Amino acid sequence: MKSNYLYLLINLICILFPVLLSFYAKAPFYKKWKGVSVAILISGVIFVLWDEIFTQLGIWGFNARYIMGWQLGSLPIEEIMFFIVIPYACVFTYFLLKDVSQKNYYFSRHELLSYGLIVAMLITGVYNLEKAYTSVTLISFAFLLAYLTLKVRARYLGNFYVAFCFILIPFFVINGILTGSFIEEEVVWYNDEAILGMRLGTIPVEDIFYAMFLMLINVAIYERVHTRS
Repeated sequence: MKSNYLYLLINLICILFPVLLSFYAKAPFYKKWKGVSVAILISGVIFVLWDEIFTQLGIWGFNARYIMGWQLGSLPIEEIMFFIVIPYACVFTYFLLKDVSQKNYYFSRHELLSYGLIVAMLITGVYNLEKAYTSVTLISFAFLLAYLTLKVRARYLGNFYVAFCFILIPFFVINGILTGSFIEEEVVWYNDEAILGMRLGTIPVEDIFYAMFLMLINVAIYERVHTRS
């Protein structure tokens, strides 16, 4: 296989099993597609616009070696697919843990975890305002988490944290490949002046909070749609 299909292949692998398992009789996720589609559409607009702006500013970019060359604006088509594939897989994981297991992981200290994250992200984001990826990611996620914790009083945040822990394993594999692990060059590169410089292997530490932000906004919209329907 040509290397310029690598990013496409990563997307296809990420979506394959969640889509196939969506029709499993004991876990009929396809019945939840209304909430998922609304969540993906809204979050997709937000993150694609963010991605486009950061790409134009040179905060990150894409290695032509691993993409097909089809673009929408400054973004390769594979990057836009990413904001469909990953949210779907994340909400599917959340659905399995919460709805299928019929367990409420509303552990008593989840608010304490949320408060700790909010304070830590706001302090770090404000202290590093000159680092665009760090500050925008941490501050934006902190405001979303504060809104859900203090205003919405979202009981599903405990389930979200548990689901995200399960997602960390594929996250490190997939994001590791995208940032250069196991391959000769990275698929996605970062401007060192826009990040803290702390990496887990090849993964900038900001990517963990970016992934949490992306997942949480999709879960929040998904829950909102199905609560009102």
